[in-house]
Amino acid sequence: MQTTVMTEQEARAPAGSVTQPAARVGWSSPRGWLQQQLPRLVLSPTVVITLVFVYGFILWTLYLSFTRSRGIPSHELVGWLNYQRVWNHPRWSVALHNLAVFGILYIALCLVLGLFIAILLDQRIRQEGALRAIYLYPMALSFIVTGTAWKWMLNPGLGLEKLFKDWGFANFKFDWIIDERMAIYTVVIAGVWQASGFVMAMFLAGLRGVDQDLIKAASIDGASLPRIYRRIIIPQLRPVFLSAVVILAHLAIKSYELVVALTGGGPGYATEMPSTFMYAHTFTRSQLGWGAASATMMLLTVAAIMVPYLYSEVRTVRSRRQ
Repeated sequence: MQTTVMTEQEARAPAGSVTQPAARVGWSSPRGWLQQQLPRLVLSPTVVITLVFVYGFILWTLYLSFTRSRGIPSHELVGWLNYQRVWNHPRWSVALHNLAVFGILYIALCLVLGLFIAILLDQRIRQEGALRAIYLYPMALSFIVTGTAWKWMLNPGLGLEKLFKDWGFANFKFDWIIDERMAIYTVVIAGVWQASGFVMAMFLAGLRGVDQDLIKAASIDGASLPRIYRRIIIPQLRPVFLSAVVILAHLAIKSYELVVALTGGGPGYATEMPSTFMYAHTFTRSQLGWGAASATMMLLTVAAIMVPYLYSEVRTVRSRRQ
């Protein structure tokens, strides 16, 4: 179907005058075709690159997880053998335990600290902008920088332990980073330090979006400020809580740089994570099939978190439109 576009000359021409035929812009003209296809032409390279280098390599990794691949890919299929060997490996059990400990503490502490700092900043205190920038600054750092800095601070020979001993506290001891039982908690400390400011910014944005009329009405009714936050404000932050949990869980599962820079997976393999397990067996031990199997299980874990979240978001948008 073609559409006739009236030119400016035809619009201004007096009635009864003779003008040139109007230009027709539609599928039959190159200009009209270009206008119709321009969005697709602009997006197509990105779509192709994403399909090939993201989803294509995901499928390739999934295929390798069922093969006897070692240093180089192999096309000899072995079924679920790689998955069975990964699950029976003692280091994989340690990695899953560490992921559970790190993930639970990391998410819980980030939520608590982020919400607490956001509530303090929501009181319209002085220098709020400067404090907000200070709390947000760690998130601007890479996990490598964060891990390296905390590795220095937690090193018993040159960090906090040495500092307190130099101050006269001869019995002070803080050697968690070299203790197999406590090393995983140093990863939690560094991770919470970096991410709590980001969670604070999310909660602060949510707090600033709460209807002030509800708060004023509750104040007039005699409700105290803690009760207003507990009964009115915090329940309205449910979407922020959900988004923060999804983002933090995603970061926890993918935590590799922080562990490598802070503990290197040690002492021994006390701070082994699924991501470090995958890297070590893929690139260090030439067990490409094992690495692909562990990477596939990490992908499924992330998908188990992201898919329900995205589904709930889509349902929310559709319900609002209706």
